[in-house]
Amino acid sequence: MTRLSTPPTRTAASGTAVSFALCGEIARPASLTVADLRTRYPQRRADVSFDCATSGPRHHIFEGPLLREVAVAAGPAFDARRRKDRSRFLLAVSGGDGHRTVLSWAEIDADFGDVPILLAATMDGRSLASAGSQLVVPSDRCGARYVSAISRVWIGACPEC
Repeated sequence: MTRLSTPPTRTAASGTAVSFALCGEIARPASLTVADLRTRYPQRRADVSFDCATSGPRHHIFEGPLLREVAVAAGPAFDARRRKDRSRFLLAVSGGDGHRTVLSWAEIDADFGDVPILLAATMDGRSLASAGSQLVVPSDRCGARYVSAISRVWIGACPEC
């Protein structure tokens, strides 16, 4: 069962800042830390349960901004008024351990899937500042798209075949 809500405002925990690159076909590339995610964007809370292939069932509470809000702020190179233009974009998320996953823009877009995917800044009340942000896909039953220690989020159009 997944519940998504807005958490109370809290002071970000201190620690060594780990950043990830926000890049691709966007107007405003950036290097973002967990502190940036906590201070620049509205925070959401997700209580999640998922199956992990290596450690079995997992239950966590994550907090952080919606991936959609961070991605929109980066200024993706599509015409936001045109649904078909938006639906051709992808988001590729890479983790510090080499794990990668791909999402479609339509998954996170309010006109399509509207999935509340998070860039987590905390897990179970603990800051991820020293470990790095984590991609959280609350609607997934398995944890394969939960990318830890995000190193890069690339946003761009699907190439033509």
